[in-house]
Amino acid sequence: MTVTEQLQVVRGTDRRRWRNEWLDSRQSFPATGNFVLEDYAHGLLLVHNEDIVDPGEGFDTHQHRDTEILTWVLEGTVVHQDSTGNAGLIHPGLAQRMSAGTGILHSERNGAGYREKQRLHVVQMWIPPDITGLAPSYQELDIEGELARNTLVPVASGMPRHRGEAAIGIGNRDAAFHVARLDPGQAITVPDAPYGHVFLARGTVDYEGLGTLEQGDAVRLTATGGHRMIAVTAAELLIWEMTATARR
Repeated sequence: MTVTEQLQVVRGTDRRRWRNEWLDSRQSFPATGNFVLEDYAHGLLLVHNEDIVDPGEGFDTHQHRDTEILTWVLEGTVVHQDSTGNAGLIHPGLAQRMSAGTGILHSERNGAGYREKQRLHVVQMWIPPDITGLAPSYQELDIEGELARNTLVPVASGMPRHRGEAAIGIGNRDAAFHVARLDPGQAITVPDAPYGHVFLARGTVDYEGLGTLEQGDAVRLTATGGHRMIAVTAAELLIWEMTATARR
């Protein structure tokens, strides 16, 4: 099958929005409701939620199965606990991967108490694993220092070509997750891959051939890449590089 080259800009204001008393969730793909996630995926990316969680609040214990879950904190801290005994605080610069496997129970809450003012701003992303039915696993690593270099940092990957480069592994050989923090005037190049997803988590950038992207905007790439992005203001970019699709 021939994949046609395509660049699709998704403005932050065009994402689905789901809110309750303590959560404001911006969803790049339908994630709340009775959806088959694969039907709406781009490449392998099933879920890409940007959440604002009030102090003292969060997601009580719930279950996942056969899903690779990447959590990236932009502001505040996540208190994580799961049924395999992992517990701790996830903060900006700390990469976290949870492989649900045969089934895992976990909770995620804003580390700030009800009387504090610190909100939690977090992005959570899901992709399918290569192999289902494996034992659950967990990995985290602080890469704050690497993010100060104005380069694209391979944060999590299952791709053989990133072996030894990525901070943590994921159970899908066709996916890699990168992060770049850029000072104004600094630039990076988007990986050239069959499928890509660029998300501007903060700041403003100039995307080659597309123009200005603002915080919350995303670009979905198909059969293309190699474009330059230059930071207009201090920026943080979350980029997925993928060589397969989850669509049925």
